[in-house]
Amino acid sequence: MTTAVRSGLALRGVTLTYPDGESRLTALDEVELTVEPGEFAAIAGPSGSGKSSLLAVAATLQRPDRGEVLVDGVDAGALGDRERTALRRERLGIVFQQANLLASLTAVEQLLVLESVRGRRPAAARRRAEELLESVGLAGAKQRRRPHQLSGGERQRVNIARALFGSPSVLLVDEPTSALDHERGAQIVDLLAGVTRTHGTATVMVTHDREVLGRVDRVLEMHDGRLTAAVARP
Repeated sequence: MTTAVRSGLALRGVTLTYPDGESRLTALDEVELTVEPGEFAAIAGPSGSGKSSLLAVAATLQRPDRGEVLVDGVDAGALGDRERTALRRERLGIVFQQANLLASLTAVEQLLVLESVRGRRPAAARRRAEELLESVGLAGAKQRRRPHQLSGGERQRVNIARALFGSPSVLLVDEPTSALDHERGAQIVDLLAGVTRTHGTATVMVTHDREVLGRVDRVLEMHDGRLTAAVARP
């Protein structure tokens, strides 16, 4: 019988393999991970170590071969496709490596574009979008700017606000500093740390950037699909 966590994110004995010629390549090898609400955890490791696979499984975008993925105590593997899509929409926020903003929309419109799916009233939705953008450092006229009028760091802030718009309990972040210089990258990670505390999300960030690891609560290392104990932070 599954013992569910009350909230947050838990991966239990997660194994994921891919076809590799006549054999299979193990991307995740019996991964165990629990992240509590209000905790900011970083997954570090080289390219090809399994970090992206871990994020895809945690986001319920990829079904593991074995193991459990629990979001707020809900076993994603026990859900059908429609239920899993609803789980992602209602409980998961994903900050992609590239902001992928729509060129024709303003910052506030980026948050509102899918709001009809959630059924929130338009006026209330706009107020929340404006408040979220202000909370990530984009106030006033910047909310009415289109992506080409925003800096790389500002586009990433829109990306973060968009991920928070559905009030997720779990926030998954993929290489948020990869397109930014050191100063702007550090600002974004500090922002994510603040967001985690303010919104009480269970936040997991995968990163190559070891210079930002001192800004998170916990660091885990991934090698060859295995998640190991915390490493020393710089």
